[in-house]
Amino acid sequence: MKKLVAVLVMLVTLSISAPALAQGSITVFNWYDYIDESVISMFEQETGITVKYANFTTNEEMYAKLSSGAGDYDVIFPSDYIIERMAKEGMLEKLDMDKIPNATGLVDWLKKPAYDPDGAYSVPYMWGTVGLLYNTTMMPGAIDSWAPIFDPANQKSVFMLDSIRDSLGVALKYLGYSMNTKDQPALDAAKALLIKQKSDGIVKGYLVDEVKDKMVAGEAPMAVVWSGDALYAMSQSEDLQYVVPKEGSNVWVDGMCIPKGSKNKELAEQFINFLCRPDIAKMNMEYIYYSTPIQAVVDGMTDDEKNNQTLNPPQDVIDRCEFFHDISSDMAKYDQIWTEIRG
Repeated sequence: MKKLVAVLVMLVTLSISAPALAQGSITVFNWYDYIDESVISMFEQETGITVKYANFTTNEEMYAKLSSGAGDYDVIFPSDYIIERMAKEGMLEKLDMDKIPNATGLVDWLKKPAYDPDGAYSVPYMWGTVGLLYNTTMMPGAIDSWAPIFDPANQKSVFMLDSIRDSLGVALKYLGYSMNTKDQPALDAAKALLIKQKSDGIVKGYLVDEVKDKMVAGEAPMAVVWSGDALYAMSQSEDLQYVVPKEGSNVWVDGMCIPKGSKNKELAEQFINFLCRPDIAKMNMEYIYYSTPIQAVVDGMTDDEKNNQTLNPPQDVIDRCEFFHDISSDMAKYDQIWTEIRG
């Protein structure tokens, strides 16, 4: 009888001391294949919060959907320049950083980035570069420039990114201009270069997520890619190499934000905080192949990971890259250029 009473007392004590699980759900809007799915299950089990998940392909697609009022999302994953734009337009909630304590573990240079200087609207999720992935068995010698993707000798040899900012940005950097320029002669020159690239038969296709598998399969000698896709592809094929060309490129950050009007802001902040936890951030880094913004994960990397210049670009690479910034005041101009290039 005494044992039975002791067991009952223990069970009551455990039920009182165990943290109560939250009630409710959040809807997350993220890029395709951009989270370890087991992370979502872990979050649901640990918190009791249900996660509904939706995907987008480009920043512009995501922005258009939110600005039109379509969808009811609680956490979104825009890139730096879209975060800057959405904050200016009042489309984001200010974050309560007391509810996101794991964000104190960010690497220093991303705590107050240029696109969100007070760190009020976003928490970095992943970062990386845009560069050139090439097949060493299909291209003669090492590549250190954007020049080969504009060489008419390379017929049907290049997969370009189906992204106005990235593809136009590459052309601008090759010509010696800023990726954020609004100067009409510079934009006209980049447009002409990309139209010539297409009319010369160099472009094999404009792709996004599928490019990494096509490069692994050897379907083209070169592709303009994000660094994480390059890391994945190189893990599948020893023939592939990645370079950030000498003319420069884009260094980018994808952040976690809460759209204005979210009905589940506190639950959303729990989700953001969870993704900043070092063990979870490490799981996502190893699944996604992009660079982590969490210092503890960086500190715990193996020597091979630390020396991997695609995963951890050296300072001289970062120095020749630039962030994209909001160019919404000239977006109609950019859209017209992209229409002419793709048409």
